[in-house]
Amino acid sequence: MRTGFGSPVIFWLALAAVLGLVLGIDEDIDRPLFGPPGSPIRLHESDQGLKKALNFAEERYNRGSNAMHFRKVSRFISATKQLVKGIRYNITVELSNTQCKKATMLRTCDFYPESQKLKTEVCVFEVWDIPWQGTSTLLKQKCQPKVYLTQEETNSVVAESASSPFEQEPVELLGKFKEFMVKYNKVYSSEEETNRRLRIFHENMKTADTLQSLDQGSAEYGVTKFSDLTEEEFRSTYLNQLLSQWTLHRPLKLASPARNPAPADWDWRDHGAVSSVKNQGMCGSCWAFSVTGNIEGQWFLKNGSLIPLSEQELVDCDGLDQACKGGLPSNAYEAIEKLGGLETESDYSYTGRKQKCDFTDRKVAAYINSSVELSKDEEEIAAWLAENGPISVALNAFAMQFYRKGVSHPLKIFCNPWMIDHAVLLVGYGERKGTPFWAIKNSWGEDYGEQGYYYLYRGSNACGINTMCSSAVVD
Repeated sequence: MRTGFGSPVIFWLALAAVLGLVLGIDEDIDRPLFGPPGSPIRLHESDQGLKKALNFAEERYNRGSNAMHFRKVSRFISATKQLVKGIRYNITVELSNTQCKKATMLRTCDFYPESQKLKTEVCVFEVWDIPWQGTSTLLKQKCQPKVYLTQEETNSVVAESASSPFEQEPVELLGKFKEFMVKYNKVYSSEEETNRRLRIFHENMKTADTLQSLDQGSAEYGVTKFSDLTEEEFRSTYLNQLLSQWTLHRPLKLASPARNPAPADWDWRDHGAVSSVKNQGMCGSCWAFSVTGNIEGQWFLKNGSLIPLSEQELVDCDGLDQACKGGLPSNAYEAIEKLGGLETESDYSYTGRKQKCDFTDRKVAAYINSSVELSKDEEEIAAWLAENGPISVALNAFAMQFYRKGVSHPLKIFCNPWMIDHAVLLVGYGERKGTPFWAIKNSWGEDYGEQGYYYLYRGSNACGINTMCSSAVVD
């Protein structure tokens, strides 16, 4: 059975329904549908201003058409308005033939009862209305014949639609895809590539729906900047496969346990030990960001100053790890000790690719003396964190591809604790409405998750969060 967008016929039906929203015909809509003043806002078909704009577009369409019969709107699909020195309406509708000839002046015009005579088109209109001047302008008009499915294809779509609301409404899916492209500045090289990314996006939305329906926490999953990537692309570009290769791990000295029990909650962001969220880009260097974040916290606690440190130095100069192809925190600590320390981020700035090592010992801004491994008991981890600073940790990041906000608690089947593939920084813990969480600083930029942070359920070793906890030691 083919998927809803696997068939070219079905794809072009959906594409025609919002012609231009994906492939650039509506290139002027350059902001998401919800946001600050001036952003496009979705409209219901009952909106009076929309009705006026649609009547104007319908009249102009018929005036410019060579068809014998008058056409009118047979189905409303979607519309938005945007305040741009007036009101700009972007409208998608279906137009069909009526039985009225243009030369006649009848009050009512009925559609043909036979579908083959309707000659329905899917049209995108853009109308600019300036109410205080009493003027309207038709900025754009793009129409394409509606494609009708065969009975077999219709049955296929109906059968499959039960599993996903997006297959019931291809226009809604394409609207989400358009918003995604605009928000994350996505540009594809060809129509074929756009088609492929749309299909991937569609499958990812189904995965996000599944995660959402089975999540045991309060997380919201959905569209993220990674929604057009296959699982393999996401893993190979942003994650770190070396973390789960346990034979590569260098054993570390076990850290001394915390002297006091863990307080009810703690967050090192509130105490000045955490730098701003960084972005590793399209490079599997999460291990470097996890380690530098830990050392930034340790240096702050020992010396009272928070200094953003260089991840690029590790990417370039750590001969034990594999730069953008992954690495291990235990190796990174050893490399830093051998180098003599880390330069600042401003002195050795991040490029997101491996270069020739340009480390200069006279620019060292922070050093470490050794490194330790922590207990795998979450209560002990919490106590150590509150007493000693942010911790370098690793976890299974499968659910993170689609995470938007809230406390994530995926089922173990989605988040095998022995398949850890992403290094992050544990900065705190607490509760939200009775749900215990870990506060995790990620390295995918501030436009990921909650201002760059991921919140994971605490108390069940979720996603292997307890399996690789370590810290540098600064004497």
